Amino acid sequence: MMRVAHFVQRYPPALGGSEAYLARLARFLVQAGDSCTVFTTTGDALESFWDRTARQFPAGRELLDGVEVWRLPLWHLPLAHRYLLKAASLVPWPSWQALTVPFNPLAPGLGQVRGDFDLVHASAFPYAFPLICARRLARRLRVPFVLTPFVHLGDLHDPRDRTRRAYTTPALMQLARSADRLFVQTPGERDELLRHGVAEERLVLQGLGVDLSSCTGGDRQAARSRWGVGGEVIVGHLANNSVEKGSVDLLLAAQRAWQQGATFQVVLAGSQMPNFRAFWANFQPRGRVIRVGVLSESDKRDFFAGIDLFALPSRSDSFGLVLPEAWANGVPCLGYRAGGLAWVIRDGIDGYLVPCGDVATLARRLMELAADRHLRQRLGEAGRARLGEFDWTAKLTLVREVFQELVHRRVQS
Repeated sequence: MMRVAHFVQRYPPALGGSEAYLARLARFLVQAGDSCTVFTTTGDALESFWDRTARQFPAGRELLDGVEVWRLPLWHLPLAHRYLLKAASLVPWPSWQALTVPFNPLAPGLGQVRGDFDLVHASAFPYAFPLICARRLARRLRVPFVLTPFVHLGDLHDPRDRTRRAYTTPALMQLARSADRLFVQTPGERDELLRHGVAEERLVLQGLGVDLSSCTGGDRQAARSRWGVGGEVIVGHLANNSVEKGSVDLLLAAQRAWQQGATFQVVLAGSQMPNFRAFWANFQPRGRVIRVGVLSESDKRDFFAGIDLFALPSRSDSFGLVLPEAWANGVPCLGYRAGGLAWVIRDGIDGYLVPCGDVATLARRLMELAADRHLRQRLGEAGRARLGEFDWTAKLTLVREVFQELVHRRVQS
């Protein structure tokens, strides 16, 4: 039995890709007979990292699916939290800069964690404060320190892409180089870390899985009845609605397509960030956009059953877990050639990749897919045929085997 400590910026029921992954991994380890303790913040809404009025969970300990979870209080500067941190981050010392990332979840209690663990695992970039605390604990205990960074690469053709620069700062790359192992999701993420001096033997190519029970078996008619649509083609988008996740570009592309005579409708699912709310305040035509907010488990199954194609023109995904969820329903995927999506969607085979930020081409692909049912079916079935690549048991078993190898090597040394 291994005793594993996990550090992460938020933990379910907070919504987020890395958050959901850490919860799945923790449950898997517990079911395999290991002990798992999660150290996280009280953050619920992402804005809680810098806004004391945003949603938070109560501080304290709870047991979730056999996993011990400690939620430690967030700390906020009295005024202009992000701006003061940004000013502090100008001090040219990588460890200090990691602690002062402007949107960092500052939770001093994470730095005071005590316990007896065999291995410390942490995720995810760019939230460096929990990662620094995790490394500190691992070094104090003299146990392996493992990272799953989920590096977002942004526009692959822009050498100065803003997203990639935010995820590959000197402070974060120093953290990456200090880990005993790093789990990466795509060859692109692996190559980027190699370029920044991470030793090749420390990188483990993992990829993510799909849980069919969570995304298939939905009721198409029930979903479309709730949405108030009939036989129209529905473009689905499930993400944290924001500029970064492509929600804004998707609506701009849809607007262009509608101006050229397209008749599809868009269903937006997920929470909303401030930059999307600001965009939505002036967007027209709203009548062709259905916003359904955060989905329950049954609503998520109905969502994928009810849509005809899935669009994720995101700049900030290291993999895009929702893509195989769409394919599990025979739905084709459309995304930007950015981040991990470029290594997950096979252009012209199970979906289309569009140059990052090219709204005109995105609109053209939306029109093409919306107009051709046979094309959608061909691409969607090609995606469904790949589901064997996305087996959660195999992915998580790989992680556990690497953990066991590191712990065994430490015991033997």
